[in-house]
Amino acid sequence: MPIDKKTIAVLMGGPGSEREVSLRSGQSVLRALSEGGARVIEVDVKDEDFDLPDDVDLAFNMIHGTFGEDGSLQKVLNARKIPYTGAGASSSELAFDKGLSKKRFVELGVPTPVFEFIAAKPGELPSLPLPYVIKPTREGSSVGVHIVREQGQVDQALEDVSQYDLFALVEEFIPGKELTVGVINGEALPVVNIQPRSEFYDMQSKYPWLGGGDGSDYICPADLDDDTTRRVQEAALAAHKSLAVEIYSRVDVILSGEGVPYVLEVNTIPGMTETSLLPKAAMAAGYDFQCLCERIAELSMAFRKR
Repeated sequence: MPIDKKTIAVLMGGPGSEREVSLRSGQSVLRALSEGGARVIEVDVKDEDFDLPDDVDLAFNMIHGTFGEDGSLQKVLNARKIPYTGAGASSSELAFDKGLSKKRFVELGVPTPVFEFIAAKPGELPSLPLPYVIKPTREGSSVGVHIVREQGQVDQALEDVSQYDLFALVEEFIPGKELTVGVINGEALPVVNIQPRSEFYDMQSKYPWLGGGDGSDYICPADLDDDTTRRVQEAALAAHKSLAVEIYSRVDVILSGEGVPYVLEVNTIPGMTETSLLPKAAMAAGYDFQCLCERIAELSMAFRKR
Protein backbone atom coordinates (compact mmCIF):
# COMPACT_ATOMS: atom_id res chain seq x y z
CA MET A 1 0.00 0.00 0.00
CA PRO A 2 2.19 2.89 -1.29
CA ILE A 3 2.17 6.20 0.59
CA ASP A 4 2.13 8.32 -2.58
CA LYS A 5 -0.73 10.84 -2.33
CA LYS A 6 -1.83 9.44 1.07
CA THR A 7 -2.61 11.94 3.83
CA ILE A 8 -0.42 11.15 6.83
CA ALA A 9 -0.54 13.05 10.12
CA VAL A 10 2.76 12.88 12.00
CA LEU A 11 1.97 12.99 15.71
CA MET A 12 4.82 14.39 17.80
CA GLY A 13 5.61 16.11 21.08
CA GLY A 14 3.38 14.71 23.77
CA PRO A 15 3.15 15.64 27.47
CA GLY A 16 5.98 13.41 28.75
CA SER A 17 9.67 13.75 29.60
CA GLU A 18 10.73 12.81 26.05
CA ARG A 19 8.87 15.66 24.36
CA GLU A 20 11.95 17.34 22.82
CA VAL A 21 13.24 14.06 21.39
CA SER A 22 9.78 13.33 19.99
CA LEU A 23 9.62 16.69 18.23
CA ARG A 24 13.00 16.01 16.62
CA SER A 25 11.93 12.50 15.56
CA GLY A 26 8.66 13.85 14.19
CA GLN A 27 10.34 16.48 12.04
CA SER A 28 12.70 13.88 10.56
CA VAL A 29 9.80 11.55 9.70
CA LEU A 30 7.74 14.42 8.31
CA ARG A 31 10.49 15.36 5.85
CA ALA A 32 11.03 11.75 4.76
CA LEU A 33 7.35 11.05 4.13
CA SER A 34 6.96 14.32 2.25
CA GLU A 35 9.87 13.39 -0.02
CA GLY A 36 8.11 10.06 -0.62
CA GLY A 37 5.08 11.83 -2.10
CA ALA A 38 2.70 11.78 0.84
CA ARG A 39 0.58 14.76 1.91
CA VAL A 40 1.98 15.26 5.40
CA ILE A 41 0.39 17.12 8.31
CA GLU A 42 2.37 18.09 11.42
CA VAL A 43 0.45 17.60 14.68
CA ASP A 44 1.96 18.74 17.99
CA VAL A 45 0.07 16.66 20.57
CA LYS A 46 -0.26 18.14 24.07
CA ASP A 47 -3.04 15.87 25.37
CA GLU A 48 -5.85 13.65 24.12
CA ASP A 49 -7.82 16.59 22.67
CA PHE A 50 -5.75 16.98 19.51
CA ASP A 51 -7.33 17.78 16.14
CA LEU A 52 -6.97 15.70 12.99
CA PRO A 53 -8.54 16.36 9.57
CA ASP A 54 -11.30 13.98 8.50
CA ASP A 55 -9.37 12.71 5.48
CA VAL A 56 -6.31 11.34 7.31
CA ASP A 57 -5.26 7.94 5.94
CA LEU A 58 -2.73 7.25 8.70
CA ALA A 59 -1.47 8.73 11.97
CA PHE A 60 2.31 8.24 12.18
CA ASN A 61 2.99 8.04 15.92
CA MET A 62 6.30 9.61 16.94
CA ILE A 63 5.42 10.36 20.58
CA HIS A 64 8.01 8.63 22.76
CA GLY A 65 7.27 7.63 26.34
CA THR A 66 4.24 8.78 28.29
CA PHE A 67 0.94 8.97 26.35
CA GLY A 68 2.40 7.98 22.97
CA GLU A 69 4.06 4.72 23.95
CA ASP A 70 1.97 3.51 26.91
CA GLY A 71 -1.26 2.70 25.08
CA SER A 72 -3.09 5.95 25.83
CA LEU A 73 -2.76 7.49 22.36
CA GLN A 74 -3.59 4.16 20.74
CA LYS A 75 -6.87 3.99 22.68
CA VAL A 76 -7.79 7.49 21.50
CA LEU A 77 -7.03 6.60 17.87
CA ASN A 78 -8.92 3.31 18.16
CA ALA A 79 -11.96 5.19 19.47
CA ARG A 80 -11.75 7.63 16.56
CA LYS A 81 -11.23 4.75 14.09
CA ILE A 82 -8.02 6.30 12.75
CA PRO A 83 -5.33 3.87 11.48
CA TYR A 84 -1.90 4.41 13.07
CA THR A 85 1.64 3.12 12.94
CA GLY A 86 3.19 0.52 15.18
CA ALA A 87 2.03 -1.25 18.29
CA GLY A 88 -1.61 -1.34 19.37
CA ALA A 89 -3.03 -0.29 22.73
CA SER A 90 -2.57 -3.61 24.54
CA SER A 91 0.96 -4.37 23.36
CA SER A 92 2.03 -0.76 23.96
CA GLU A 93 0.80 -0.87 27.55
CA LEU A 94 2.46 -4.23 28.11
CA ALA A 95 5.83 -3.14 26.71
CA PHE A 96 5.88 0.23 28.46
CA ASP A 97 5.13 -1.16 31.91
CA LYS A 98 8.30 -2.96 32.98
CA GLY A 99 6.38 -4.81 35.67
CA LEU A 100 4.10 -6.39 33.09
CA SER A 101 6.75 -6.98 30.44
CA LYS A 102 9.33 -8.51 32.80
CA LYS A 103 6.67 -10.90 34.09
CA ARG A 104 5.85 -11.90 30.50
CA PHE A 105 9.56 -12.42 29.71
CA VAL A 106 9.88 -14.81 32.66
CA GLU A 107 6.67 -16.68 31.75
CA LEU A 108 7.81 -17.25 28.15
CA GLY A 109 11.48 -17.93 28.81
CA VAL A 110 12.92 -14.70 27.38
CA PRO A 111 16.36 -14.18 29.00
CA THR A 112 16.30 -11.08 31.23
CA PRO A 113 18.28 -9.94 34.30
CA VAL A 114 17.11 -10.98 37.77
CA PHE A 115 14.83 -8.28 39.16
CA GLU A 116 12.49 -7.14 41.92
CA PHE A 117 10.16 -4.20 42.57
CA ILE A 118 10.26 -1.92 45.62
CA ALA A 119 8.48 1.27 46.66
CA ALA A 120 10.14 4.35 45.20
CA LYS A 121 10.82 6.11 48.49
CA PRO A 122 13.95 6.69 50.58
CA GLY A 123 14.49 4.08 53.29
CA GLU A 124 13.59 1.11 51.08
CA LEU A 125 16.38 -1.37 50.42
CA PRO A 126 16.56 -3.92 47.58
CA SER A 127 17.27 -7.53 48.49
CA LEU A 128 19.48 -8.06 45.44
CA PRO A 129 23.25 -7.96 46.01
CA LEU A 130 25.16 -4.89 44.83
CA PRO A 131 25.71 -3.65 42.20
CA TYR A 132 22.25 -3.21 40.66
CA VAL A 133 20.27 -0.85 38.48
CA ILE A 134 17.32 1.18 39.81
CA LYS A 135 14.84 2.66 37.33
CA PRO A 136 11.18 3.74 37.08
CA THR A 137 8.77 1.03 35.97
CA ARG A 138 7.03 3.29 33.42
CA GLU A 139 9.55 5.56 31.67
CA GLY A 140 11.78 5.33 28.62
CA SER A 141 15.05 6.74 27.23
CA SER A 142 16.94 5.89 30.43
CA VAL A 143 14.98 8.56 32.33
CA GLY A 144 15.60 8.13 36.07
CA VAL A 145 18.03 5.21 35.63
CA HIS A 146 20.79 4.75 38.22
CA ILE A 147 23.62 2.22 38.47
CA VAL A 148 23.98 1.68 42.22
CA ARG A 149 27.34 0.36 43.40
CA GLU A 150 27.17 1.36 47.09
CA GLN A 151 24.28 1.17 49.56
CA GLY A 152 24.65 4.88 50.29
CA GLN A 153 23.47 5.67 46.73
CA VAL A 154 20.10 3.93 47.11
CA ASP A 155 18.09 6.76 48.73
CA GLN A 156 19.16 9.30 46.11
CA ALA A 157 18.25 6.90 43.30
CA LEU A 158 14.83 6.16 44.80
CA GLU A 159 14.13 9.84 45.38
CA ASP A 160 14.82 10.50 41.70
CA VAL A 161 12.65 7.56 40.59
CA SER A 162 9.81 8.84 42.80
CA GLN A 163 9.45 11.83 40.46
CA TYR A 164 8.23 9.43 37.79
CA ASP A 165 6.69 6.44 39.53
CA LEU A 166 5.45 4.98 42.81
CA PHE A 167 7.53 1.85 42.29
CA ALA A 168 11.08 1.18 41.21
CA LEU A 169 12.41 -1.72 39.19
CA VAL A 170 15.65 -3.07 40.66
CA GLU A 171 17.67 -5.14 38.21
CA GLU A 172 20.82 -7.18 38.56
CA PHE A 173 23.67 -5.17 37.01
CA ILE A 174 25.25 -7.19 34.21
CA PRO A 175 28.47 -5.74 32.85
CA GLY A 176 28.85 -6.33 29.16
CA LYS A 177 28.18 -4.95 25.71
CA GLU A 178 25.17 -2.68 25.24
CA LEU A 179 23.32 -3.84 22.14
CA THR A 180 20.05 -3.06 20.44
CA VAL A 181 18.13 -4.89 17.74
CA GLY A 182 15.48 -3.40 15.47
CA VAL A 183 12.59 -5.67 14.52
CA ILE A 184 10.42 -4.90 11.50
CA ASN A 185 7.64 -7.18 10.26
CA GLY A 186 9.05 -10.14 12.20
CA GLU A 187 12.61 -9.68 10.90
CA ALA A 188 15.59 -8.82 13.10
CA LEU A 189 17.82 -6.07 11.69
CA PRO A 190 21.62 -5.98 12.10
CA VAL A 191 22.74 -5.61 15.74
CA VAL A 192 23.94 -2.19 16.92
CA ASN A 193 26.68 -1.98 19.58
CA ILE A 194 26.32 1.15 21.72
CA GLN A 195 29.46 2.56 23.32
CA PRO A 196 28.58 5.51 25.57
CA ARG A 197 31.44 7.90 26.28
CA SER A 198 30.23 8.34 29.86
CA GLU A 199 29.42 5.68 32.49
CA PHE A 200 26.20 4.46 30.90
CA TYR A 201 23.75 5.16 28.11
CA ASP A 202 21.67 7.95 29.65
CA MET A 203 19.74 10.78 27.98
CA GLN A 204 22.90 12.88 27.56
CA SER A 205 24.73 9.97 25.95
CA LYS A 206 21.80 9.32 23.61
CA TYR A 207 21.01 12.92 22.72
CA PRO A 208 24.01 15.21 23.36
CA TRP A 209 22.17 18.00 21.54
CA LEU A 210 19.66 18.07 24.41
CA GLY A 211 22.09 19.00 27.17
CA GLY A 212 25.67 18.95 25.98
CA GLY A 213 26.47 15.37 27.03
CA ASP A 214 29.44 13.34 25.84
CA GLY A 215 27.45 11.34 23.31
CA SER A 216 28.13 7.77 22.22
CA ASP A 217 29.80 5.75 19.51
CA TYR A 218 27.86 3.18 17.51
CA ILE A 219 29.07 0.11 15.65
CA CYS A 220 26.66 -1.46 13.18
CA PRO A 221 26.75 -4.28 12.44
CA ALA A 222 28.16 -5.01 15.89
CA ASP A 223 31.53 -6.77 15.98
CA LEU A 224 30.16 -10.17 17.00
CA ASP A 225 30.72 -13.64 15.57
CA ASP A 226 27.88 -15.20 13.58
CA ASP A 227 26.71 -17.47 16.41
CA THR A 228 26.56 -14.64 18.96
CA THR A 229 24.78 -12.39 16.48
CA ARG A 230 22.18 -15.08 15.89
CA ARG A 231 21.59 -15.60 19.63
CA VAL A 232 21.23 -11.87 20.26
CA GLN A 233 18.75 -11.51 17.38
CA GLU A 234 16.81 -14.58 18.55
CA ALA A 235 16.52 -13.13 22.07
CA ALA A 236 15.28 -9.83 20.62
CA LEU A 237 12.72 -11.57 18.41
CA ALA A 238 11.54 -13.67 21.36
CA ALA A 239 10.99 -10.52 23.42
CA HIS A 240 9.17 -8.75 20.58
CA LYS A 241 6.88 -11.75 20.03
CA SER A 242 6.29 -12.35 23.75
CA LEU A 243 4.64 -8.93 24.01
CA ALA A 244 2.75 -9.39 20.71
CA VAL A 245 4.11 -6.09 19.37
CA GLU A 246 2.71 -5.15 15.97
CA ILE A 247 4.73 -3.86 12.99
CA TYR A 248 8.06 -2.89 14.56
CA SER A 249 10.10 -2.29 17.71
CA ARG A 250 13.63 -1.92 19.00
CA VAL A 251 14.85 -4.34 21.68
CA ASP A 252 17.62 -3.41 24.12
CA VAL A 253 19.97 -6.23 25.11
CA ILE A 254 23.03 -6.63 27.35
CA LEU A 255 25.55 -9.24 26.20
CA SER A 256 27.39 -10.56 29.26
CA GLY A 257 31.10 -11.33 29.31
CA GLU A 258 30.14 -15.00 29.03
CA GLY A 259 28.28 -14.29 25.78
CA VAL A 260 24.76 -14.59 27.20
CA PRO A 261 22.19 -12.05 25.84
CA TYR A 262 19.82 -10.54 28.41
CA VAL A 263 16.81 -8.53 27.23
CA LEU A 264 16.26 -5.26 29.10
CA GLU A 265 13.17 -3.85 27.38
CA VAL A 266 11.20 -3.49 24.17
CA ASN A 267 10.73 0.03 22.77
CA THR A 268 7.58 0.30 20.67
CA ILE A 269 8.21 3.87 19.44
CA PRO A 270 11.97 3.96 18.86
CA GLY A 271 13.69 7.29 18.26
CA MET A 272 13.93 8.52 14.68
CA THR A 273 16.41 11.39 15.11
CA GLU A 274 19.75 11.74 13.36
CA THR A 275 21.47 9.86 16.24
CA SER A 276 18.78 7.20 16.67
CA LEU A 277 19.49 3.50 16.48
CA LEU A 278 16.71 2.01 14.37
CA PRO A 279 17.69 4.12 11.32
CA LYS A 280 21.32 3.02 11.75
CA ALA A 281 20.27 -0.64 11.76
CA ALA A 282 18.00 -0.14 8.74
CA MET A 283 20.84 1.51 6.84
CA ALA A 284 23.07 -1.49 7.58
CA ALA A 285 20.25 -3.72 6.27
CA GLY A 286 20.23 -1.81 3.00
CA TYR A 287 17.50 0.79 3.22
CA ASP A 288 17.80 4.48 3.99
CA PHE A 289 15.77 6.66 6.33
CA GLN A 290 13.08 7.51 3.77
CA CYS A 291 12.61 3.84 2.91
CA LEU A 292 12.39 2.99 6.63
CA CYS A 293 9.63 5.55 7.22
CA GLU A 294 7.73 4.46 4.12
CA ARG A 295 7.99 0.79 5.12
CA ILE A 296 6.62 1.47 8.61
CA ALA A 297 3.75 3.48 7.10
CA GLU A 298 2.92 0.90 4.43
CA LEU A 299 3.04 -2.07 6.82
CA SER A 300 0.88 -0.20 9.32
CA MET A 301 -1.76 0.80 6.76
CA ALA A 302 -1.99 -2.76 5.48
CA PHE A 303 -2.20 -4.22 9.01
CA ARG A 304 -4.83 -1.77 10.27
CA LYS A 305 -6.89 -2.18 7.11
CA ARG A 306 -7.19 -5.87 7.99
